[in-house]
Amino acid sequence: MSAAEGPLVVGVDSSTQSTKVLVVDAATGQVVASGQAPHTVSAGAGRESDPRQWWEALCTALHRCGDAAHEAAAVSIGGQQHGLVTLDAHGDPVRPALLWNDVRSAPQARRIVAELGGPKAWADRTGSVPGASFTVTKWAWLAEHEPEAARSVAAVRLPHDYLTERLTGQGTTDRGDASGTGWWASATEAYDEEILARIGLDPALLPRVVRPGEVAGTVRDIHDLPFSKGTLVAPGTGDNAAAALGLGLRPGTPVLSLGTSGTAYAVSEHRPADPTGTVAGFADARGDWLPLACTLNCTLAVDRMAMLLGLDREAVEPGTEVTLLPYLDGERTPDLPNATGLLHGLRHDTTAGQLLQAAYDGAVHSLLGALDLVLDQDADRTTPLVLIGGGARGTAWQQTVRRLSGRPVRIPEAGELVALGAAAQAAGLLTGEDPAAVARRWKTADGPVLDPVERDEATLERISGVLSDAAPLLERGTREH
Repeated sequence: MSAAEGPLVVGVDSSTQSTKVLVVDAATGQVVASGQAPHTVSAGAGRESDPRQWWEALCTALHRCGDAAHEAAAVSIGGQQHGLVTLDAHGDPVRPALLWNDVRSAPQARRIVAELGGPKAWADRTGSVPGASFTVTKWAWLAEHEPEAARSVAAVRLPHDYLTERLTGQGTTDRGDASGTGWWASATEAYDEEILARIGLDPALLPRVVRPGEVAGTVRDIHDLPFSKGTLVAPGTGDNAAAALGLGLRPGTPVLSLGTSGTAYAVSEHRPADPTGTVAGFADARGDWLPLACTLNCTLAVDRMAMLLGLDREAVEPGTEVTLLPYLDGERTPDLPNATGLLHGLRHDTTAGQLLQAAYDGAVHSLLGALDLVLDQDADRTTPLVLIGGGARGTAWQQTVRRLSGRPVRIPEAGELVALGAAAQAAGLLTGEDPAAVARRWKTADGPVLDPVERDEATLERISGVLSDAAPLLERGTREH
């Protein structure tokens, strides 16, 4: 390990399929050690994980960082959003966590939106219209389908809350992650007791929402962790808010995150409230807002298509008139939770590479369709799109975003932005700085900018036309039987 100029901090990214840990020099942003460990997600109708896997993965990843983790003065957890973690009186999981991409609660989502005044009322109240990804719908599903499990719950947490609580022994969350539950009202920045009463959830089961910059607690004397006793624990936050911190985002800069899911977001000083439900009115981890649109199908769907075609993920070919809507896990934007993938325009001369390009086009079309709604009306539309996530390193992803957006595209050289954002939050505890300012000092957003090319309006219009024409077919699966 090289000598650090300042205190060391730990940033954690507990994502859907793995946990990554970075030990970072708070003075310079240099990553002095890192570790990673996987977890598993169930297949079949639902998407579930045992939260104890996340803890085991965190411990393993920390130990892989060596002595550096023991020297850290502060730690912060960034985690996958929306997941419903239910704990018993001993702090053990009642059942596996229902993850963000588990869409079984689509009927409950439609019902509770209607029961509490419709989409506009929800947007005005909570900033978002909850779909099947939101925690509030998952609790409603659990209460309806597994009432005995629901009755035995003594605490309800989000994934990052669960890990933070195991570090500190205190039940806490932050405004960024709380804003994705559906039971935290952005208008009042407090839990909404009427919503909680409607779904039968006692507010006493929920964690305390700590303020930005507040210390959530200190690390307990736990023998399976390499931290020193008394290490400060930051509030932590959801993965998108952590990535926004990791980029040091200023208001108006658009971000496309290409991961298992795809997201389009920007920091805003104005509280969002989109009654169509396309844009989720999330809070950020600093005190501003993070309007965000999410697609369930991004890199995982395109990689699946590449595997089915027997191609490398970069083996795309141009010139296709094929349209592929890659809704392999249902979809959130557009709101089609039970939709399946749809292929249109296949001909004898269509190549496998053209089919793969069509999968990229379909995924990027979904993201770009929400981008104008995410940005404030006065935002500069010539500002480069910041492209992050695992897909951002892929040439096919870069060129597809560039061609379909018509905008310049910035590719930050820094990786693991969720963990870096968590580390910046931990550093802010020590220095008193705004975590986004810490990240800007670390120059995390630096990277090459790809020049804009002419926007491919023909492809965008073709995909929009197929989506419109196929609406009855795609929506058929969303009806309750």
